[in-house]
Amino acid sequence: MALVTAAPLLLAAAGLVHPRHLTAATAGHWAGLHIVLLPVFPLLVLGLVVPLWGRPSRDVDGALTVLSWVGCLCFAAYYSGLDAVAGISAGTVVDHGIHGAAGRLFATGDELGRTGVYGLAVASLATCAVLWRRHGVRVVPGAVVLFAACWSFVDSHIFWPKGVFTMLGFAVAFALLAVAASRSADGAREPGTVTSR
Repeated sequence: MALVTAAPLLLAAAGLVHPRHLTAATAGHWAGLHIVLLPVFPLLVLGLVVPLWGRPSRDVDGALTVLSWVGCLCFAAYYSGLDAVAGISAGTVVDHGIHGAAGRLFATGDELGRTGVYGLAVASLATCAVLWRRHGVRVVPGAVVLFAACWSFVDSHIFWPKGVFTMLGFAVAFALLAVAASRSADGAREPGTVTSR
């Protein structure tokens, strides 16, 4: 549980201290916070990777697992790009009084971030499809919260309040999915539940 919820909870906490606007007064804090968060954003995908842990099989579940991994990789790469460009770079140029560059950095960062979130959404869909096939309807609550968080994440980053609640949504979704998967793994399967065995 800690493994899948730590990153979104840490990002939610960071969102509480993330400056609302990039200005000369906040630029140093802006850049510094994004440097600290650079290794944290990719860890958000643990909530999708952990429930599918293991070597993918040569069937539909295996193909969906690989699709999930590809989506997770897309998120990790492109959202890290957003963090580097719109976070570290934009904060640094504003902190050093370079005018006119931050706007273009934000535009590029937004494109990278959207691509990353779309990758996360694909990974979420693939992960939930596998978990549905393995564990049945018990994954529905986590899947609903997860898709809502993905939708919100497209334009919220971690800014207060929407971004903070988005990260909390990811934490709740990952916890619900982990519980649903662990209950089935512990032998508490409902009659008629589809399994991968």
